[in-house]
Amino acid sequence: MINSFTSRRGFLSGAAALAAGPFALGSGLAAPLQGTDYRALVCVFLYGGNDGNNMLVPMDAAGYAAYAKARGNAAAGGLALQASSLAPLDGLTLGLHGALAPLAEVWNQGHLALQANVGTLVRPLTKAQFTSGGSGVPGNLFSHSDQQAQWQQGGSGAQGSSGWGGRIADLQPASTVPAVVSLSGNNVFMNGASSQGLAVSSGGNFAIKGFGANPARNPLYGLYTSLLQQPYANAEERAAAAVLNQALRASEALNGALASAGSVAGLFAGQSSAIAQQLLTVAKLLEVRASLGVTRQIFFVSLGGFDTHNNQLAQQENLFGQLGPALKSFHDATQQLGLANQVTTFTASDFARTLQPASGGGSDHAWGNHQLIMGGALRRGLYGRMPQLLLGGPDDVSDEGRWLPSTAVDQMSATLASWLGVGAADLPLLFPHLANFATPTLGYFA
Repeated sequence: MINSFTSRRGFLSGAAALAAGPFALGSGLAAPLQGTDYRALVCVFLYGGNDGNNMLVPMDAAGYAAYAKARGNAAAGGLALQASSLAPLDGLTLGLHGALAPLAEVWNQGHLALQANVGTLVRPLTKAQFTSGGSGVPGNLFSHSDQQAQWQQGGSGAQGSSGWGGRIADLQPASTVPAVVSLSGNNVFMNGASSQGLAVSSGGNFAIKGFGANPARNPLYGLYTSLLQQPYANAEERAAAAVLNQALRASEALNGALASAGSVAGLFAGQSSAIAQQLLTVAKLLEVRASLGVTRQIFFVSLGGFDTHNNQLAQQENLFGQLGPALKSFHDATQQLGLANQVTTFTASDFARTLQPASGGGSDHAWGNHQLIMGGALRRGLYGRMPQLLLGGPDDVSDEGRWLPSTAVDQMSATLASWLGVGAADLPLLFPHLANFATPTLGYFA
């Protein structure tokens, strides 16, 4: 009998598993999501700690000089990008990494926002408070797993096993296809307190393993599904059967809906990367949204490999070479589907990396980072404050270029959740440290 999430995942291809976990702070959430139009959030998680210092680079003379001095010459093992390689952003003295040049076009359309220096914070913090070890310092700052969890939970510190995507889904009525869909396996972000997210593959078929592409034609499939309907006496067995039944219903609904999808596939022509295929699948799901019976959806995709302790320039060039075209194609897909104003995509990552290079042409774990937000409903602009690129300077909590965040994960996440329809009264319940910040939402949206 299946009685663990790990073994349940072994039974599913595409609809790999459904996972849920308790969230002690979520019991007060009551108001349903506001609005009746269709809206979707897409989280693009960059696992490993993306180096935002080379994603968004000053292009004015003084700013670039400070950047180049701290990062060091690439020929000598440093990390400074050539100014000529950057993709300029109209109206800003900042440029994107050259491999993200496709997103400069999105910026020029007015559909890209940049969030500067955002990270995990319990409350606003000064450098002096940090160095004195004050109680407002988040725990385990430079740990991959802890910081990934805190970003996905929506704030600093231990908050149970649920994520803010899943907790938003708790506010939605139950549906055959869950409101949160992950194209990147199970994760904290998709876990709700009362709802369950669905993890699927990007292969285009969500059938259960072992029964072929069309399970309904396999006699064993009927036997299998009948076993799941048994009145099990054991509560754990009943829970496992309920999760599998929901996964099967969702798989059947998705397979039926996606049979008519595919008009956006050509926009991703020539892109075989995992992130491109994940975003293509999300685009296909957007295309068939009407048949899935949900008006609010949240998607999770990811790209790994950003833990660049060595050979960072080449590694990040390769990763951004996958990410930039995939995001641009996805945005083009939302425009083709008439959904540009109804879909908002954003990046997240464990943390930033040090401005100062490490040995081996890499960088070490840091803190405050820059993120991208994309969609037609945005007000284009730079949000927050760029750090002063000075080792040991006022924004550096070390002497290696670890930026003290000037914006909290809670604020960024709450702004996105508010656009999706979470009421102002429920935002502090979703993001328990939000009340500590004078500006709970950041004005990304018109």
